[in-house]
Amino acid sequence: MQHSAYYLPLTPTAADDTAGLEYFQPTEATVSVWSHDIQHGGPPAGLLMRALLRCAPNPAQHFTRVTTEIWGPIGLGRNRVRTQVLRPGRQIALIGADLEVEQPDGTFRIAAQSVGWRMRTADSADIVRNPVPALPTGPHDAKVQAGLVAEESEFSWGDHGFIGTVTSARAEGRTGDTPAAWLRPNIPLVEGEQISDLESIFTVLDVANGLGTRMRPDEWSWMNTDTTVHLTAVPRGPWLGVDADMATGAHGFGATFADLYDADGFIGRSAQTVLLDRRG
Repeated sequence: MQHSAYYLPLTPTAADDTAGLEYFQPTEATVSVWSHDIQHGGPPAGLLMRALLRCAPNPAQHFTRVTTEIWGPIGLGRNRVRTQVLRPGRQIALIGADLEVEQPDGTFRIAAQSVGWRMRTADSADIVRNPVPALPTGPHDAKVQAGLVAEESEFSWGDHGFIGTVTSARAEGRTGDTPAAWLRPNIPLVEGEQISDLESIFTVLDVANGLGTRMRPDEWSWMNTDTTVHLTAVPRGPWLGVDADMATGAHGFGATFADLYDADGFIGRSAQTVLLDRRG
């Protein structure tokens, strides 16, 4: 089914709290690969980035580090988002955003939270240094496909729910033993809005946790509880290159680490804490 967006903007009801809150209805395009009753981590991260960008915007500052904490299952009921400036400043500022989900009894519970540092910008072009060069294959040089359908013997994530709204292209990876991938959402984040580059990137970035492993999701689950992104450049364009690798420990937890790229080259790194669980 084709969807117009991940979220539909809603008008608050007379009983709703409207103080600094926006209300949204998630569509089936947000549905997770782990369960049809919850959202994939990507769209909520994109919605929270949208909120961070709109909170006391300062054109002289850019986000350099964003951490998204997933407090629990992010349901498909009405969502609402609130933001606040946690630490104002001209040099650095800390912005926070909460995503709450409506429960069957009409109350809301917090399901996810993002906190982002904004730093003032300055000219440092003469000392640019990236730890790795650009990916050898750009997003327009590779075969583009809908979803994350694996080739050869790799497990296919399919093309339904959130995964079905992602356009992807494979690239040669340098991290671990899995391929890198170029990703972008092919529908808007919020109906009626043009998705920004940062919103686009954060909407698909959660997928790093699936790209960085060769474990089979019918044998193991590895749901991440958080995603932290450190940016070293202002991303350009909707495409995100992800070169990920998962480290799995012997005690039921691990972490996924990824180098991140835009079409111009390296833009930063992400890390995700992973809860490992044997299925069946």
